[in-house]
Amino acid sequence: MSMAGNLRKVTGLGRVGGLRKVARLARRRPRVDLSHPARSPLGSSVVNCVTYRDGVRTSAGGDPVDAVERMRKRGTGFVWLGLHEPTDQEFAGIAELFDLHPLAVEDAIEAHQRPKAERYGETLFAVFKTVCYVEHEELTATSEVVNTGEIMVFLGPDFVVTVRHGRHGSLGPLREELESDPEQLAKGPSAVLHAIADHVVDDFLTVIDAVQEDIDQVETDVFAENGARVDPGRIYQLKRELLELKRAVVPLGRPLEELATRPVRAVDPEIQAYFRDVADHLLRATEQIAAFDELLNSILQAHLAQVTVAQNEDMRKITAWAAIVAVPTMVCGVYGMNFDHMPELRWRYGYGLVIGVISLACLALYRGFRRNGWL
Repeated sequence: MSMAGNLRKVTGLGRVGGLRKVARLARRRPRVDLSHPARSPLGSSVVNCVTYRDGVRTSAGGDPVDAVERMRKRGTGFVWLGLHEPTDQEFAGIAELFDLHPLAVEDAIEAHQRPKAERYGETLFAVFKTVCYVEHEELTATSEVVNTGEIMVFLGPDFVVTVRHGRHGSLGPLREELESDPEQLAKGPSAVLHAIADHVVDDFLTVIDAVQEDIDQVETDVFAENGARVDPGRIYQLKRELLELKRAVVPLGRPLEELATRPVRAVDPEIQAYFRDVADHLLRATEQIAAFDELLNSILQAHLAQVTVAQNEDMRKITAWAAIVAVPTMVCGVYGMNFDHMPELRWRYGYGLVIGVISLACLALYRGFRRNGWL
């Protein structure tokens, strides 16, 4: 069986009349945006398949095998195939069609990879971590702040295969933006790789700005009048979410540096200058995350110091009141002893005098503690 036949058998995209049936079903229901972060209504992981020639879109949708065959017959242009969370069976034929390395294919299917860029012959395999900010009315100790996903990119001389994991990070708007600039898109698949990298890093900066607002709010609450009562779980939660963001941002530095400085067969030399600009933006994001981490440590230490000071103040108040209460306790304890011969027991004014002495002693202690700030 031919390679095209294998792909049709695996993906189910080449069955006789299959696409015509899908087209009929599509006319019966509302229009579906294929750029939405949901699986394709074609019943597979294929979200979109588009061919480009001289930076201009020539066809869209349909069978990836036919698109690749038509493009390679012309000898110019490239194919951009987008997938969302494909299975082993769905990706097997595509891997065979584009001659993708098994190790890279395994990483693309399993996901949960570190950002990286690896070369397999004429094919470049790049992994990007995507992030999005999770909106919340109030930050709590269990609030999710940062959600992550992944975009894997296979880059060859005449193809780009993107594999997306997660419910965010749709490449539909990015595709439209690229198509509005045919001159840039005419530089080939490496222009798509740069656009994806730039899109991912821009999302980093957007999420970082949103996280900064949460950090500012926590900082304001901690240094407010009742800052000692702030739940420290909110600070720890921010640190955990910041760590998730750090895992997505920091490891990307080395792959971008390699793409910007080292010659890569799959990357047009003119595009390397653009990767240097993306690397500069990533450096800014990395520095901001490091600053946020230090700031959260300082906020946490300040909060713990406030709690310690508040506890010391409580202890001083308890100690002061205990000293005041000790005076009548001592006097009453002495006169509570059952001896027959005790001074002033039979004196007419003894009771009033004792109460007066106790009151004066307690008042003197109270004023002394108030003057020293203990009460």
